[in-house]
Amino acid sequence: MSNIKDIAKIAGVSVTTVSRVLNNERYVSDEKRNAVLRAIEITKYQRNLNAVNLSKGKTHLIGVVVPYSNHPYFGLLIEGISIEAIKKNYKLVLFQTDYQKERELEALEMLKHKQIDSLIICSRICSLEVVEAYLEYGPVILCEDTRNTRISSTFVDHYKSFTIALEYIYKKGHRKIGYCIGRSSGTNSLQRNLAYKDFLHKYNLPYHDEQIIKKCSYFEDGERIVNTLIESKNRPTALLVTSDQVAAGILTCCNEKGIVIPEDLAIISFDNQPIAKYMKLTTVEMPIKEMGQKLLHQALLNEQSQTEMSVKLIERQTV
Repeated sequence: MSNIKDIAKIAGVSVTTVSRVLNNERYVSDEKRNAVLRAIEITKYQRNLNAVNLSKGKTHLIGVVVPYSNHPYFGLLIEGISIEAIKKNYKLVLFQTDYQKERELEALEMLKHKQIDSLIICSRICSLEVVEAYLEYGPVILCEDTRNTRISSTFVDHYKSFTIALEYIYKKGHRKIGYCIGRSSGTNSLQRNLAYKDFLHKYNLPYHDEQIIKKCSYFEDGERIVNTLIESKNRPTALLVTSDQVAAGILTCCNEKGIVIPEDLAIISFDNQPIAKYMKLTTVEMPIKEMGQKLLHQALLNEQSQTEMSVKLIERQTV
């Protein structure tokens, strides 16, 4: 395999001149540049991009951590990130963790070893303390509220968004309100749970653990949720669902079982994905794609910043 010394010898120029041509720098005469290009063609020289990146301190690779790649929410986030990455001439390295700590740590270790320039974690499993320990190796950006930490983020305040939905459904006359959630851990989930408990306390409403249904992430979970509600002794009259996909599954199953929406059960979901408009779901709109774009911008900046994104209630036909 040829190297730049071989090219320099064939072209009759210095190694420095070859380097300048390879890096498309100025101050090389046309004659010498053409000689170098001919030598490259003769030797079929291929640059070692890893060595080039190491010398420049840049890989032009951004790591993106998601728990699942087949979930519409994370799909929209990745779309937003990739739109900006293309504009900035960066490529993405996708890590699917399934919320396994060792997989998330692999991504953080790649940042430590300069195999990627920065890391965006769309939903984490490692503690904030673990993430903070890697900040000395490059930017780590989270998609959650990291105020009062050194970690940069773009986020929605899920305490506020959940409160908006709860107050709206309360004003519609509902007093037995439950909610569905993907996972009970994580900053976003804890914010929602706190908002729910504060809401119940504010209006002196009873708390029933069975009105909180967990592990709800996909359309197919709708049937299990509806069956759980039917069997519940404290069946809610209204349900907050943290995913449009899950809400669509609930709505479909209710229609099959003769449960009338919103008369028998009111539903308010989150995100405002295309399926929410199609199925006329009342939802709290999250600017997911725009969040992805901002996450990429933050990943390219080596400075701390936390950006809160606003949400909007979209009234349709399920409340």
